[in-house]
Amino acid sequence: MLRNHITALGNHLVRHLSILLTLIALLWLLEIVDLILWHVPLDAFGIRPRTLVGLRQILFAPFLHVGFAHLTANTIPLLVLGWLVLLRSTRDFVLVSLLATGVSGLGVWITAPSYTVHLGASGVIFGYLGYLWARGFFERSVAALVLGAIAALLYGGILWGVLPGQAGVSWQAHLFGFLGGIGAASLLAQRNR
Repeated sequence: MLRNHITALGNHLVRHLSILLTLIALLWLLEIVDLILWHVPLDAFGIRPRTLVGLRQILFAPFLHVGFAHLTANTIPLLVLGWLVLLRSTRDFVLVSLLATGVSGLGVWITAPSYTVHLGASGVIFGYLGYLWARGFFERSVAALVLGAIAALLYGGILWGVLPGQAGVSWQAHLFGFLGGIGAASLLAQRNR
C-alpha cells in the first residue's frame, strides 16, 4: 500500500518536472533562435500597446525574452512557483497560466505607454504568485495556506515589481499578471466547492 503511494507520488513528480522542464527548454530554445536570427529579432513579436498586431502577440509574449539575462532571471521563479501551482493539478496549472497570460497581456495592451514592446514570462510568474497567495484566502485550507506562505517566503519581495519606477521593467505585466492569478484562485475555489 505504502509502496503504491510512493510510486504514484514519484509519477506525479516526474510528470510535473517534465511539464516544467519542457516549458523552460522551449523558452531557452526560442532565445537561442533569437540570438542566431539576429537580423529578425523575435523580441519584435512582443505586445505593442493599443495596436492590432500587439493584441495578437498576447499569447506569444511570455515565451520571448530580451536576452539571456532576462530569461535567466525568469527561469528559477517560473520553475519553483510553477511547480507549487502544479502540486494541485495539471489542469489548474494550465488554467492559471492562461488566465495570468491573458489578463497580464490585456492589461499591458490597454495601459502601457504607446510605442513600447513588452515581453517575458514575468507576468505569468506574478500570476502564479497571486494565485498561490489568494488560493489560501479563498479556500482556507491548510495546504493552500502553507503553499501561499512558502511562495511568500521565497518570492514575496518581488511584489514591489507591480509598482512603476524601474526603467525597462513592465510593471503593468506584473500587476495584471498578479491580478490574473488572484482571479484564477477565485474561479478555481468556486469550482472546487
